[in-house]
Amino acid sequence: MNGAQLRSFALDFNEAVEEFPFTPETSVFKVLGKMFALSALDTRPLTVNLKCDPDEAVRLREEYPAIVPGWHMNKRHWNTVTVGDLPAKLVRELIEDSYDLVVAGLPRAERLRLDRA
Repeated sequence: MNGAQLRSFALDFNEAVEEFPFTPETSVFKVLGKMFALSALDTRPLTVNLKCDPDEAVRLREEYPAIVPGWHMNKRHWNTVTVGDLPAKLVRELIEDSYDLVVAGLPRAERLRLDRA
């Protein structure tokens, strides 16, 4: 998976948008104002910060050297994933899990609106 593919996949989710609140090089993917992925899509190696269940985050870090505690993020809830060192299917699953975790934390009315989108 390259940067363009990561962007395309992240933007396929309901109400997902790309913003640049930090630098013009850093893409922040949000759903209804809440961040679910952050990446400088042109960097090599390509990495992405993704939200993760704390217990799952620990398991993933133990299993995959390419997954480490989130850089400049809450280390309990975020992982930094080196994309090229993992199967694309796993990266897609991790992005989807991150999106789903953020959506699960939204107010009920917003979750219902996403279900209808």
